[in-house]
Amino acid sequence: MHILFLFGSVKRIIMKGEQFKRFWKGFWQLADPKIWIASTVPMAVGGALAFGVKGSFDVFWFAVSLLGVYLIEIGKNASNEVVDYITGVDRYVAPDKRTPFSGGKKTIVDGKLTVTEAVLIAMLTFGAACIIGIYIMLFREPSIFWIGLAGVLIAIFYSVPPIKLAYRGFGELAVGFVFGPLILSGMYKAMTHEITFPVIIVALPIGLLIANVLIINQFPDYEADARGNKKNLVVRLGKKKAVNVYALLYILAFSSFLAIAVIFKNPLWLLGLTGVPLAIKSVKVARVHFDNIKELMQANAATIMVYQITGLAMVIAAISEKYL
Repeated sequence: MHILFLFGSVKRIIMKGEQFKRFWKGFWQLADPKIWIASTVPMAVGGALAFGVKGSFDVFWFAVSLLGVYLIEIGKNASNEVVDYITGVDRYVAPDKRTPFSGGKKTIVDGKLTVTEAVLIAMLTFGAACIIGIYIMLFREPSIFWIGLAGVLIAIFYSVPPIKLAYRGFGELAVGFVFGPLILSGMYKAMTHEITFPVIIVALPIGLLIANVLIINQFPDYEADARGNKKNLVVRLGKKKAVNVYALLYILAFSSFLAIAVIFKNPLWLLGLTGVPLAIKSVKVARVHFDNIKELMQANAATIMVYQITGLAMVIAAISEKYL
């Protein structure tokens, strides 16, 4: 009897350990740190601009703000994962249509997390982000409350009913607004205690380029999204017309650097145009292979690279403001 009891106890401990390992792997797959670059770019540009224009940069508050935004990203991923699973969008993605650039984080579909666990992660990370926001509001910048509140609400209702922005054709606009003007101006505000019109203009290309990342990543999921009634831009327009919007956003993003260079009277802002050749290549690939997922992945990867290269160029240009 003692041996059986001991065997049962060991078995339970092993099972708990395996469950914890599964949950931990699922959490990091859901958090997906490699895509945090999406929010790191506007935060870095906002911080660099604050330093370049005002000479204001505080490492501690930059790190705290960065953590808060990362937590919101994880919460958004978790809530989106739950809704996409329940609506069937993630379950409808055929095996041959799955790519590293689409289909959500695949944690629930792959059995890495349960729906309940994903909901719990969303609640905890959103809650932690709110605590950080309140901390920044109390000890650094009171008005950051409203910027943070807007970010959290948009992240929650990006996919959660009844608003479901991503399901009603407003997902691209929401992502462009949050990762462009909202995050960048929020960081600038946290560093300098003010927001100016030129700061908003600097945020525009970032918002347009991250919207393009979202758009090109919707192509592989077109059939699954349509079946799950997720009416994003690609589903509404169809793949061929969506490529035209994809190209237009690139044109608007890169054209804005001409205005930024004039506003700041600094030609180094034209460094933002370094991503143009890669952007042209990605549009050409998308026009020819919008229905060929394997070939289209070149455009998916290139669009992310354009975002990263442009972000780095903007950080350099923003810092140069201090010395020109």
